[in-house]
Amino acid sequence: MTRDTDKKIEGAAEAPMYFRGTYDEAFGLLVEARDYVKNDVAAFKYAKNPPDPVTMTQETLRLTSRLTQVMAWLMAQRAVHEGEIGADEFIKDKYRLEGQKVCLKRAIDEMEEDLPEGLSDLMNRSYSLYSRIMCLDEKYAGDRKVN
Repeated sequence: MTRDTDKKIEGAAEAPMYFRGTYDEAFGLLVEARDYVKNDVAAFKYAKNPPDPVTMTQETLRLTSRLTQVMAWLMAQRAVHEGEIGADEFIKDKYRLEGQKVCLKRAIDEMEEDLPEGLSDLMNRSYSLYSRIMCLDEKYAGDRKVN
């Protein structure tokens, strides 16, 4: 993210151990979700018993929201560890994880059965990832406010 000529903020820290794996997981899930929406969702139009289009749209948008929020948070976290923004700046609202009202909601139980298996799997994995990042965000912000 930085060029050698850019000045890093004093006190930039090494990225925590969880960062690389979490970033790779989020990016992989984002690519998988893109491919699923691009290929599989379009094919459901021609299925004998297609899933409810409103439910499919709602849940693919929720999937996109979760992954977008997670990637934005991880990119801001990377900026902190590369010294592009200060740790105290990171806890400001513009860098905090958002969208809890949408992202923490799960499909209604009756509707979840109607979701195709691939989408249901992506929804569960994105929910798990979003929940973990939310815990990290709250812990990080809480730790910074205490110090």
